[in-house]
Amino acid sequence: VQVVESGGGLVQPGGSLRLSCVVSGFTSSSYYMSWVRQAPGKGLEWVSSIYSDGGNTYYADSVKGRFTISRDNAKNTLYLQMNSLKSEDTAVYYCAGPYSGTYYYTPVLYDYWGQGTQVTVSS
Repeated sequence: VQVVESGGGLVQPGGSLRLSCVVSGFTSSSYYMSWVRQAPGKGLEWVSSIYSDGGNTYYADSVKGRFTISRDNAKNTLYLQMNSLKSEDTAVYYCAGPYSGTYYYTPVLYDYWGQGTQVTVSS
């Protein structure tokens, strides 16, 4: 399984960014894909997950209403649209999955990770 993120960068508070993640090399039809972040000096924080059919999405309280997770199965691509960004959103963002278990909000259970992309929110 290969997981490759892109789309990070520097943005001012209140701005927007869209992260992308291309996943390849697996055949499962029922699984979660997730975004996880790690702020400087802190541990992994689960951000959002989406089920393979795209119908069920889940968000951490810290990003609910500001971030939107989506997927394009035809392109094997996962997205994270981030709006109204705050300084506390500054972190390395990782795409993780596929994960077929129940505890999609537990980062340490994921076996496959991208290399991470830096998001910096600063004026």
